[in-house]
Amino acid sequence: MKALKNLFLNELADMYDSERRITKALPKLIKAATSKKLQRALQHHLGEARRHIRQIEKVFTSFDETRNAKKCPAIMGILEEGAQIVGENKKSPAINAAIILAARKIEFYEIASYGTLRTWAGMLQNERAANLLQGILDQEKEAGHMLNHLASCRYNGESKELEAAV
Repeated sequence: MKALKNLFLNELADMYDSERRITKALPKLIKAATSKKLQRALQHHLGEARRHIRQIEKVFTSFDETRNAKKCPAIMGILEEGAQIVGENKKSPAINAAIILAARKIEFYEIASYGTLRTWAGMLQNERAANLLQGILDQEKEAGHMLNHLASCRYNGESKELEAAV
């Protein structure tokens, strides 16, 4: 179990870095969005991401570990690709669709990571950590559902707005 705990803590440090990077990237996506509904959804998730950082710190504490961030090349690549996609579509009527794509890629990475970490916390018999991670996972899934809903909305290129209620 020591090897699993080390792997767990290593990946938790990865997600700690990820959330910190995401909180720096989301304001740029919010600013680039032309849809008020999309802006509100991203703003809401920014608040959640900030809370996730504090929750991860509590998970470290539940293992009697100091918080630690490990540079996360995966999220760095996803964020870089997202910035490129958004940049290429900045003046396009498809800017909101590009932002949704970038944000969904982030969410899928987070869902996969937090789901695995939650399972490992259970295997390591740390229910507090498992519950904290389940809470984060639930919020990430909800954000993914919201983005999926926005992605499936009919797009009106003239008004540059997504037409569905959020």
